[in-house]
Amino acid sequence: MSNVVVIGAGQAGSACVARLRNKGFDGSVTLIGAEPVPPYQRPPLSKAYLLGDMAEDRLYLRPASFYPDNGINLRTGASVQAIDAVAKTVTLADGALPYDHLVLTTGSHPRRLPASIGGTLDGVFAVRTLADVDAMAPCFVTGARLLIVGGGYIGLEAAAVAAKLGLSVTLIEMADRILQRVAAPETSDYFRALHTAHGVTIREGVGLTRLLGDGAVSGAELSTGEVIEADFVITGVGITPATELAEAAGIALDNGIRTDAQGRTSNPAIWAAGDCASFPHGGVQLRLESVGNAIDQAECVADNILGTGREYAAKPWFWSDQFDVKLQIAGLSTGYDRIVTRPGDEGTVSFWYYHGDRLLALDAMNDPRAYMVGKRLIEAGRSADPALIADPATELKALLKP
Repeated sequence: MSNVVVIGAGQAGSACVARLRNKGFDGSVTLIGAEPVPPYQRPPLSKAYLLGDMAEDRLYLRPASFYPDNGINLRTGASVQAIDAVAKTVTLADGALPYDHLVLTTGSHPRRLPASIGGTLDGVFAVRTLADVDAMAPCFVTGARLLIVGGGYIGLEAAAVAAKLGLSVTLIEMADRILQRVAAPETSDYFRALHTAHGVTIREGVGLTRLLGDGAVSGAELSTGEVIEADFVITGVGITPATELAEAAGIALDNGIRTDAQGRTSNPAIWAAGDCASFPHGGVQLRLESVGNAIDQAECVADNILGTGREYAAKPWFWSDQFDVKLQIAGLSTGYDRIVTRPGDEGTVSFWYYHGDRLLALDAMNDPRAYMVGKRLIEAGRSADPALIADPATELKALLKP
């Protein structure tokens, strides 16, 4: 009988242990999480949960009873101190736990502002955990002045919630445009206009020099020299993979915890999945920060612990909800050289990323039909004539025919 230990009780960790039991694994399974709650969804934290439209128990990926009912030893509020890859044990505060297979689903950490520029002042928050959002929620009162540092999806989602609740929102982005790292200028333009129409002030090409305040934040000095007032601050400046335990145990890193195509690390008894893990894709070690990847990669690891020898084939997809717009993304846009715009019905639109005549990815705004067709084409390794995509008269579903 094998003994599987999974470190990290997020989306990937929960998916891994559930898959093991679903596939008939009858050995010991332990899932260790640092937070005091069962595994939960993170995406709604900056949207429905922060708005008050979703109760905490609805965040849970599975009922708390799922774990004991399926013979899974869920240890919440437990911090792993070290991995002994030779003895095959993990060390917790109350002793060592042996494993035959160890799965690292440790996730990621939000980048935080340095203390030297006021990052540790009261009223400065990141959006990563349930505790983070619970701590900032009392600040969301009508008329409060919110400064958001970072124009990625997390920052924009928080801005949308705050604007809906009647706050005065200023978002600064050091790059030339919001979403510059992850999206085409067309998508940036779309969301800039959306937020501006809802009263959000977006300042691009503007950095943060320092936060101001005595104990608690009261304002900020910007790279322009301007000083603005703020009652609280949310930072959305990216994440870093949580690799500390792996590195201390001598496991190879490469854009996160390096794995092979099956999810195995440089130690044959240790696996990794989710935000913390990179895997071979197109000649590089790719790391995807998404719910879909966390689930699919973790389930692949579980299958391979059971001996299937299955290689992970990534099917990237993402989404973001801002105001009344659902953005759905399929594929990876890296390397695109042109954008094809397809107008949809009633103001919907999609942007299709091409390299030459090869379809790489698309961003669909309130256009699930375009998203579905584009996703299926990309996953099948097929493209569509850009001229047909751009023509609103083209019936998209017809493009799926052989």
